Amino acid sequence: MKIFIILLLLICSTFKSFASTKQNIIQNLKDTQNLSFNFEQNINGKIENGNCKIKYPKKIYCKYDLFNEKILVSNGESLVIKTSTSYFIYPLEKTNLDLILNKEYLIKKIYDMYEKKISEEFINFDFNENNNEISIYFDKKTYNLIGWQTLDIYQNLSITLLSSIIKNQEIDENLFKLPTQD
Repeated sequence: MKIFIILLLLICSTFKSFASTKQNIIQNLKDTQNLSFNFEQNINGKIENGNCKIKYPKKIYCKYDLFNEKILVSNGESLVIKTSTSYFIYPLEKTNLDLILNKEYLIKKIYDMYEKKISEEFINFDFNENNNEISIYFDKKTYNLIGWQTLDIYQNLSITLLSSIIKNQEIDENLFKLPTQD
């Protein structure tokens, strides 16, 4: 009987720590109005670097460290990818970023899911939406978003890792104006 009680207490304390981590991640997301960070993005083996600013809900500005002056901008409705030689515009709702940049959606998903402990440092949540597989990663100590991985309907694997994360800075709203096609 004592062994049963000890096992029950261990299971309950473990479950409580998992719930606590998940609740801390949710609270951290709720408290985050914007993020600035450096990134490394790997799309099917092609690696690109740069820096981004996210302003919730659904706004992002990323400048890539490339010779072609690549930027990615969302105003919350559309997404533009522009380089010195090309210009693409998409409805944001047709991209995985529509979900990743939607803080309320992420909170709801996280609340309803079990997290996976990747290591002592990282937690992730996996979900499928509109035939897209999405994994969101968080730092277990700071509860910050530290990356995401997506697999789209065309089976393109994209992994984005965040570093040098700064939360709730003042960000110029003009940054999220869609660039024009020159």
